[in-house]
Amino acid sequence: MNNEISQLSVRNLLSGEANYTIPMYQRNYAWDEGEITQLIQDVIDYLPETRNYYIGTLVVFERIDGKRSTYETIDGQQRLTTLSLLASYLKNEKKCDVSWYKKLAIDFDSREHSRQTFSEIFSGRFTNDPAEVLDPKEINTAILNGYRLVKKILPQKLAENRIDPHQFSYFLFEKVQIMRVKVPKDTDLNHYFEIMNNRGEQLEKHEVLKSRMMQALKNDKESQHCLHLVWEACSNMEKYVQMGFPPEQRDAIFGTKDWSRFDVYNFEMLREKVTQETNGLPNRDSEQTLDEIIRQARDYLTLNKENETPERFNTVINFPNFLLHVLRIQTEQDVPLDDKRLISTFESNVLRGNDAAEKVKKFTFNLLRCKFLYDQYIIKREFITGKDGWSLKRLSTDQQGKPYYKNTFGDEDANGSENKRILMLLSAFHVSTPTLVYKHWLNAALNHLFDTEKILADTYLHHLESVAKAFVFDRFLSENRGLDYFEMIFKNKGVCQTERKTVSKEHLEKKLSFGNVENNLVFNFLDYLLWIKHKATNSTINDFEFTFRSSVEHYYPQHPLPGHDSLPSESLNSFGNLCLISHSKNSRLSNYMPEAKKEHYRNNTIDSVKQYIMMKEDKWGKTQISRHLEDMTSELLDSLE
Repeated sequence: MNNEISQLSVRNLLSGEANYTIPMYQRNYAWDEGEITQLIQDVIDYLPETRNYYIGTLVVFERIDGKRSTYETIDGQQRLTTLSLLASYLKNEKKCDVSWYKKLAIDFDSREHSRQTFSEIFSGRFTNDPAEVLDPKEINTAILNGYRLVKKILPQKLAENRIDPHQFSYFLFEKVQIMRVKVPKDTDLNHYFEIMNNRGEQLEKHEVLKSRMMQALKNDKESQHCLHLVWEACSNMEKYVQMGFPPEQRDAIFGTKDWSRFDVYNFEMLREKVTQETNGLPNRDSEQTLDEIIRQARDYLTLNKENETPERFNTVINFPNFLLHVLRIQTEQDVPLDDKRLISTFESNVLRGNDAAEKVKKFTFNLLRCKFLYDQYIIKREFITGKDGWSLKRLSTDQQGKPYYKNTFGDEDANGSENKRILMLLSAFHVSTPTLVYKHWLNAALNHLFDTEKILADTYLHHLESVAKAFVFDRFLSENRGLDYFEMIFKNKGVCQTERKTVSKEHLEKKLSFGNVENNLVFNFLDYLLWIKHKATNSTINDFEFTFRSSVEHYYPQHPLPGHDSLPSESLNSFGNLCLISHSKNSRLSNYMPEAKKEHYRNNTIDSVKQYIMMKEDKWGKTQISRHLEDMTSELLDSLE
């Protein structure tokens, strides 16, 4: 097999010496903003190193096609496509030497739209966007969106991390390595592909971390048992943590009436509650091995599920990343929210030193408390009665002791309540940062909840609005290099430092123009402000919901259809002419005139409150754009008062 495995730099992979074909049985390109951001950030994170960075494997089947090798890509096509888009962008921008990239190394079996789209992207025969030269009927919208996202994300990340494009380009093409694995010539590809898509999962990093923590408590079986129960209860992020404990322990920890309190104050108290003798659980004074304790506890949990409710929530974060949020709160250090570094991060902050056991105990308690807070005060996606939507609910019990869910704050039907406003703002945060490593808003929310003795709707809402303003004005729209997230959350406690009188209109309009908006939260926070202002008098706006939108649309198109005038760039790229919509709609509607776009949305839900207000205008041109810019900048600035 050694002859079938090759270590290739990205330059060697894409240089054109070999051709990589995406077969028909592979799904279409599917990476969006989260995955593309993560890949770019991964490279930047390792960039200071001089050694190679291994980005993964590419599993291929070799076809003999004349003198040139052609490889049928079995596994790794999403990464291969994204690397090809990155190389094409760097070549087109001409900010670094990519002269070796003279021929596309990626091809598509029987997918002419994919081939044509990539060919135009590679050629660079456009001024700003590939859509300038592509026939809308011949576009693969997923690949086009991938290129647009690379064009948006890479410059932002280079500026944010103060990385020179030449430095990034050299490291990406020379030091980033991929392992190309050729399957044997007699491989049944259909069978192999089926196995690849149904293969079992390897031991996850958080499971390894749990084992390391258990080892730190090796001389204390009761503490190990406590850690095990807490870890298992918290690790299912889509289930409320109360349901991870048997009823007796549930009552002891979360209150006997409705499980809505957190009735423990430190690890020692928690350990006592979970290890005390309860119905069916072993007496802790008996001589038992750790395996026996864990097995009996697991058996007990299995037998006591009569009060379980069906799982109906999707979480906004995974468990490994949640562990890092808890660690940040515990240490109050700038811990990276990168689960690739999960083991090494905990090694540095918890598992080293003579006090490792005490740190593990403290973390166990903090983990349970943070999960309890997360379940009640952070949004989830809820699926019920055939519908789904954002949810901010807490677990309670009825008079018969049966669990049910109700709004965390206020009445179920109070759309104008603080519960609804908190839900809307949290969802605006979430959809603005799809990448887990950048969910600093969640860290800001959890840190506030953790430090607050009595959590009230108005104080929580005030804190979240202050954090939103800090992110927008202290960072994304700052005249100088913006504040970092850790400083805003832990040093400034989420309090916005920017005063309205210090923001110049000229600077704000420049930062808000096309290509300069650093983060989608700017659009989403504005939509939140507009929703608050108009929801009481407009049912369409009242029903608005934040969704994942990644494309900035020119409402008056950059390239209008024949017979229509073009606008000067000052008006065209003004914030008054921009709104945030889904990339699929942007690809489909980008060249439509405002009247045609209004007709499309007449029978479809709106993508943006800002966009909806723009569509209320009978005509759309320079005058309306200028007036809308004035109105929208005033809305943003008024939030600072």
